[in-house]
Amino acid sequence: MADGATGAGRRPLTVERAFAGGWTTFAAIMMLIGGILMVLEGIAAIVNNDLVVATRNYTFSWSTTGWGWIHLALGVVLVLAGTALFGGAVWARAVGVVVAGLSMIANFAWLPHYPFWAIVLIVIDAFVIWALCVGPTKQLD
Repeated sequence: MADGATGAGRRPLTVERAFAGGWTTFAAIMMLIGGILMVLEGIAAIVNNDLVVATRNYTFSWSTTGWGWIHLALGVVLVLAGTALFGGAVWARAVGVVVAGLSMIANFAWLPHYPFWAIVLIVIDAFVIWALCVGPTKQLD
């Protein structure tokens, strides 16, 4: 099979496919980083309500403990999906896009409490969504 042909059931490794694989690995790493940061953020908000600054008259006026549980749950799902993505699980791509989108929304609402941290996580989630949506465009012969 020196001419580039593959065995039955195998797809040829192309430049685009290798590139998409690299972006999938990047997305998995970013999901792990973002998920761990969200877990830490959630634990901090749950354990110590005085640790975070709560502003008055903000549209999303949940308790910091409530926000903590939301961040903790989203972070755990991101870490699990990121780990599964390393194993090549197809479902992890879809879960990653959905959960990263939910994480962006949650961190946007979290802006008054920790602006810098929330912006960093929004950027990480944007990169995760982009990297998971990148795919091979064509196959080389």
